[in-house]
Amino acid sequence: MHLTRKKSALLKRTTFALLALSGGAHAQSTDTAPGANAAVESTEMQKVIVTARRREETLQDVPVSVTAISADQISKQGIPDVTALATQLPNTTLKSSRATNSTLTAFIRGVGQADPLAGFESGVGIYLDDVYLARPQGAVADIYDVERIEVLRGPQGTLYGRNTIGGAVKYVTRKLSNQLDVRLKGTFGSYRQADAQLTASTPLSDTVRIGGAVARFTRDGFGTNFATGRDNYDKKLTAARLSAEFTPTPSLFIRVAGDITDDDSNPKNGHRLIVGRTSGAPILPNVFDTQGELTKALGEDQEVRQHGIAATVEYTVSPTLLFKSITATRHDKSFAPIDFDALPVVDFEVPAVYTNQQFSQEFQLTYTGDKLQGVAGIYYIDATAFNKFDTILAGAVPTSTFTYGDIGTRAWAAFADGSYAVNDAFSVSLGGRYTVDKRSASILRQIYFGQRGTPEMGNPGAVLFRTDTDLRSGLEREDKKFTPRLALAYKINAQQNLYASYAQGFKGGGFDPRLNVVGTRIPLAQARAGYSPETIKTFELGLKSSYLNQRFMTNIALFHSDYKDVQIPGSVAIDTNGDGIDDSFAGVTTNAGKAKIKGFELEAMGRVTPQFSVSGMYSIIDAKYNEYIVNGVNVAAQRVFQNTPMHSSNLRGTYEIPLATGRVALIGAVSYKGATNQFETTSILDQDSYYLVDASLVWTRTDGKLRAALHGKNLTDRHYKTAGYLFPTLGNEGVLTAFYGNPRQLSATLEYRF
Repeated sequence: MHLTRKKSALLKRTTFALLALSGGAHAQSTDTAPGANAAVESTEMQKVIVTARRREETLQDVPVSVTAISADQISKQGIPDVTALATQLPNTTLKSSRATNSTLTAFIRGVGQADPLAGFESGVGIYLDDVYLARPQGAVADIYDVERIEVLRGPQGTLYGRNTIGGAVKYVTRKLSNQLDVRLKGTFGSYRQADAQLTASTPLSDTVRIGGAVARFTRDGFGTNFATGRDNYDKKLTAARLSAEFTPTPSLFIRVAGDITDDDSNPKNGHRLIVGRTSGAPILPNVFDTQGELTKALGEDQEVRQHGIAATVEYTVSPTLLFKSITATRHDKSFAPIDFDALPVVDFEVPAVYTNQQFSQEFQLTYTGDKLQGVAGIYYIDATAFNKFDTILAGAVPTSTFTYGDIGTRAWAAFADGSYAVNDAFSVSLGGRYTVDKRSASILRQIYFGQRGTPEMGNPGAVLFRTDTDLRSGLEREDKKFTPRLALAYKINAQQNLYASYAQGFKGGGFDPRLNVVGTRIPLAQARAGYSPETIKTFELGLKSSYLNQRFMTNIALFHSDYKDVQIPGSVAIDTNGDGIDDSFAGVTTNAGKAKIKGFELEAMGRVTPQFSVSGMYSIIDAKYNEYIVNGVNVAAQRVFQNTPMHSSNLRGTYEIPLATGRVALIGAVSYKGATNQFETTSILDQDSYYLVDASLVWTRTDGKLRAALHGKNLTDRHYKTAGYLFPTLGNEGVLTAFYGNPRQLSATLEYRF
C-alpha cells in the first residue's frame, strides 16, 4: 500500500494539524437539533455522555475506544445513513454489500465479514437500543429518530449481550418526551432525491407516553440499466417506528417498541470492467450504468422487508442496583436477483431468497456504588438464517445449480464486568464472559441441465443431473469459550485519563450454506465438522485528554491484536467434471490461521475561538497474515486483509456566525482513505487511495425549533470502488464487475420542531 509523495506529504500535514489543534473525538453533545440553541460565546466543549459500559459516563472518563455521534451532528452534516459515518471513524469500514442497497458490510480494526451469507454473524455487532441484530440484511439503516450513535472498537463481550469480536455499532433512539413533541424534516436534492420524516410523541397521562416516526426515502438512480430501462443505484425505502413507555411507579420503567423497514429499490447491478469475452460487449463509460437483465427472484422484484419488536423493563431495586430485561424478536425476508455478468444475456445469474428470524432475551443487573460499579447478565439467542438460490451459468453445457442452506443458532452466555476505584486516581476493571454457541445446518446442492432455473426456484421442468451435497441432517457443532477482560485506568490529573486494557474476543464456528462436497472435493468428515471458531486477543493503551478549560480534547489509542483461525467466507470458481474448465462456483470458508494487527488512532476536537471549532481523526493499521494454509502450503505472503485501508483521516472545520434570528454554521470536511483490498488477494477490483470533500451551510433559529441546511457530498465527484465480483473464467463472457460509492450529491433540508 504505497502512497505517492504528494499524497504522503498531505497526509502528514493533516496529521500534524490535528495534533497541533488538539481537537478531540468526533463525539459531540447529545441531541440539540433542532433543540435549544447552544451558545457560541462559550469556548468550552460540551461533555459527551455515552453508555459504552451499560451506564452513563462521560466520553473522556470511559477507558474504552468509543466514538459517539449525536443527532445534532448528524443533522448538521446531513449524514444520510450509517455508511456515511465511516469517513469520521478510525480504522472503520461501513458500506453497502455488493449488489445490495441495504445489507451492511462492516469492518473495525481489520475484523468483519464481507459476504452476508446465512449462518454467518459479522465480527462487528449492530445494536438497536441494546438489541443485537444477528443478520446484516437491512442494517444500512437511514438515520432517523436517534439520539446518538456509538461505535466501539475492539472485542466486546463482557458488557454486551452478544459477543462481538471486532467492535459494535449501537443506535440509541430517543426516549419519549413528557410533553407534546412533533418534528418534521424534508430533504430535496440531486437525482430527484425526496425524503420526508415525521416524528411525534405525546403523554397520555403522568405514567404513559406514546410516540412514533415514519420516513420515506426516495431517489432516482445514479445510472441506468440499459437492459431493463430502469434506474441503477436508485432508492425507494419506507421505514416506521412506534413505541410506548410506561412508568407505573417511580422505580419501574417499561418500553415497548416496534419498527418496520421496506426497501423496494431496483436491483443494484455492477459495472463491467472487461469487454465481453465472446460477445465483445464494450465497457460502458459511466461507472453507474449497467446492462444486467435479471430483475426477479421467485417471480418477485428485488425487495428487503424487516420488522422487529422489543420490550425493555427497568426496575430500580435500590439507589445502587438496577435490574433490566430486554426481550426482542426480529424477522426479515429478501428477494435478491443478482446478475453477476451485468449483461443483457443469461450468462451468470443468481436469483436468491433470504429469510432470517431471531429471538433474544437478556437480563442485566447494574450496580453503581461509590467505589464499585459494574454490570452482570445472562443472554440467550435463538436464530434461524435461511437462503435458497439458483446459480444459472452458460457454457458448453448450460446448467442451473440449486443451493439450499438452513442454519440454526442457539447460544447463551453469562457475563460480568466491574470497575473498582482504588483511590481518586486509580481504578481497576475486570470482566469475563462464558459463551456456548450451538450451530445446526441443513444443506442441499443439486445441478440441473439448462438455463431456466430449477424446480425450487420456479422451473418444474428442469432435469436433475447430479447432487453434489446432501447434508440435510446431522450437521451440528457446539463451541464453548471463556473470554476475560482487564483494564487499568489512572487519572494523571483532572484533564488526563490514561488506561491500559487486555481483552479476548470469540466467534463460534459453523457451516457454509453453499457447501459443495463433490466440486471442491472436501472430505465428508471435514464438511460435517464445519469451520472452526475464531479468536482474538487485543492489548490497548489509551490516553484521553482535555486542555485549556475543556477547549480542546484528544483521544489516543495504540492497539495490538493476535487474531487466530480467521473465518473467511468466499466463493471460488470450480471445475465440476474434471475437463479443466471452470463450470460452476461454490462457497469455501477458510480458517486462515494466524494474523497480527497493530495500529494507532487519534481523535481530536477543539474550539479555537467561540465561533470556530475543528475536529478530526487519523488512524493507521498494519494487518498481516502470518499463517494462511491452502492445500497444506502457507500462502500468507500472498494474502492481504480486505476492507482495511492502512491510513484513514478526516479533518472538519465549523465556523458559526451569530445572527439576530439565530446562527449560521459553515462546515467543511475532507476525508482520506488509503488503498483498500476487496478480497484476501490483490485484484483489479482494489481501490487506490482517495479523498472526499463535503460541505454544509446550516441556519438554526434562535429557539432551535427551525433549521434549514444545504449539503454537498463528494463535491469533487470522485469515483471509488466499494465492492465487486471476480470470476473471469466463468460463463461465456467472464465476470469482473465493480460497485461504486455515491457520486457528487447536493441537497437542501428543512427541519421544524413544534
